[in-house]
Amino acid sequence: MKVDQIIKNAKIFTSDKENLHASAIAVKDGKFVYVGDEAGLKDYEGEVTDLGGKFIMPGIIDSHVHVTMPVGFEYAEMGERMFCSGKQELMDSMADYIKSNPGKERYRFVIEKKDLHGDEITKEDLDAVCPDCELQIQEGEGHSIWVNSKILERHGITDDTPDPVPGLSYYERKDGHITGNIIEGSAEVPIILDESMELTDEQIDVMLLGWNNFCEEYGINAVFDAGIPGHAAFHEKVYKRLKELDLQGKISVYVDGCYVIAAKWEAEEGLKELKRFRREYNTDHLKVHTLKLFMDGTQKIHTAAMVTPYADTGTTGSTAVTAEELAEILVALNDENLDIHLHTVGEMASRVVLDGVELARKELGDKYHVRVTCAHLEVQCDEDLDRFAKLGVIANYTPWWHAGDELEPIEQLLGKERARKGFRCKTVWDTGALVTWSSDNIVYYDFIPWNPLLGMEIGMTRKATEKTMLPDFMWRDSVFPPEEERMNIEEMILGYTINGAIQLGIEESKGSIEAGKDADFLVFDNDLLTAEPEGLSYNKPAEVYFVGKKIR
Repeated sequence: MKVDQIIKNAKIFTSDKENLHASAIAVKDGKFVYVGDEAGLKDYEGEVTDLGGKFIMPGIIDSHVHVTMPVGFEYAEMGERMFCSGKQELMDSMADYIKSNPGKERYRFVIEKKDLHGDEITKEDLDAVCPDCELQIQEGEGHSIWVNSKILERHGITDDTPDPVPGLSYYERKDGHITGNIIEGSAEVPIILDESMELTDEQIDVMLLGWNNFCEEYGINAVFDAGIPGHAAFHEKVYKRLKELDLQGKISVYVDGCYVIAAKWEAEEGLKELKRFRREYNTDHLKVHTLKLFMDGTQKIHTAAMVTPYADTGTTGSTAVTAEELAEILVALNDENLDIHLHTVGEMASRVVLDGVELARKELGDKYHVRVTCAHLEVQCDEDLDRFAKLGVIANYTPWWHAGDELEPIEQLLGKERARKGFRCKTVWDTGALVTWSSDNIVYYDFIPWNPLLGMEIGMTRKATEKTMLPDFMWRDSVFPPEEERMNIEEMILGYTINGAIQLGIEESKGSIEAGKDADFLVFDNDLLTAEPEGLSYNKPAEVYFVGKKIR
């Protein structure tokens, strides 16, 4: 057979679980037509490349990113990062900054809540610092903000304004009065991105093409976009540009899109809109078939839903829906051949999902086929770890988080025992569950956290050192517990390739180097299978091929 490309003398990790290793491939019309040893090349003729033993793996699939949200953040800006020890130091620092930078319509800052050491911030505090213009502080994780009265007035938020998702996404109140602290995406995102609809097509295109270029550089050929809570209009505005750029032949990365909801009352309209998105955003590199549901929030602000109460507050947080309500949603999705992806940080969030899937499976029997993915999974109950495999629920982790924060603040939140049982991906993997990996970031101005080789490194080491592609304030000398949850390189690659393809529903064409599939593959100078885990993040493909075409 005459082919377009023959590669021999390579060390190939195929991600084909039936045949993990090969030394030669042949490509024709953008597809692999042969994968195996060099003896099998006798049936093929064409230009031959001898790689001299270089390493090849499939294109990388990032199974939980944010494609649309960072476009808004890039132009809205997250703000100046402030380091402080208590409220007064923060107020003084912001006042100095505003004095030195007069004339802005809105001043934006970013802090870590732990730096307040328990102090509370109110809109009155912010009004005193900045009475004549808008002032916004974003908590470091991006799940809550503090705003002054000017911003509340702009958005018409008063003591009588109903919470978007009571108990999960809300306007914090004291004695019935709003404080200016706004919790979780459905409430905060419309404020953070309140001018995003004014962005031009050209501005959006610049961001999307920059992101696409980064993906090409690192060999990321497919992603799941996890969307934007509380701002469907801007989410769709970016999808329109993504669709147009793809029609122009400028997008090379496959985007598996979604439509986002955050409460049961949004489910009916969400399903309707998801079906419309499936029809309207359907190009070679953009498909939409997944409902995204924010089941809970984050630990640091006590919105992650817990079975065991938080050690410092005695609260548990809450989930967006009950197991019974989720089962109803799953049945509706099943009828329409649609899937669901859920933000699940706390142990109760993932438990409710597992319970909901169990109910839906009992109702539908053999007709059930919804792909359900739980993302993040920072804390899980022991008794739920083997249920992912039993119920066919996909477990998605963000491995660059697995270096962890300092243990002491986590212990204050969760208690010592639970603080040492986070991110138990290896245990879930060993039960036979499908585990996928992701980078989950919300900004484009720093692509370091998007680097899949960073995810692979920390997934294997559970620490960040001076050898790791991360800033020094994130370096840790010790392994984040439990040590036994460290993965090996083969598991990291499988999670970033074929497992990701299964999650996205594209396993027939992508995710592994197999005859008949798209010829998406990466060539590395270093052998990732034998490379030292520490420092793996500094590796990058020497050559990148998407659908048989060399793009890097």
